[in-house]
Amino acid sequence: MPEFRRGVRLAVDWGKARVGVAACDVDGLLCYPVETVPARDADQALARIAQLVAQNAAVEVVLGLPLALDGRVRVAAEDVLTIAARLAGCVDVPVRAVDERLTTAAANRQMTNLDTRRRRPIVDQAAAVGILDSALAFERNTGRPPGHLVVALTEGES
Repeated sequence: MPEFRRGVRLAVDWGKARVGVAACDVDGLLCYPVETVPARDADQALARIAQLVAQNAAVEVVLGLPLALDGRVRVAAEDVLTIAARLAGCVDVPVRAVDERLTTAAANRQMTNLDTRRRRPIVDQAAAVGILDSALAFERNTGRPPGHLVVALTEGES
């Protein structure tokens, strides 16, 4: 059986308006929503995520990468990769970018019993749970960390 790294992980679903955050237990068995962070001010959002990493004693952050359906990196994914690099500079744990195609759509489908107004504040958390579930399943099945490691931006890069 492949080896599984123990420890709390945080997942982040970064959007233009909101950032969904989810976490898992140390054994990676249970993923749960944590918080929705406003994304309008990226610096404040990154600072809040760094606080959540510390509060949850997370060993890693998994950030959803919105690849195009054909798997290519387009504008939205480039923007998230920039945020991921900034986040990697704000936390003392590895940040990994993982494919998140269709996680928000899946989260919306799971919440069809809620109207759009009530769904909006929590759908990003549900998408983050989906990202984390997928990342943990990949690692359990392969014994390899999911996605790719993000390198922090150095001073002066943007």
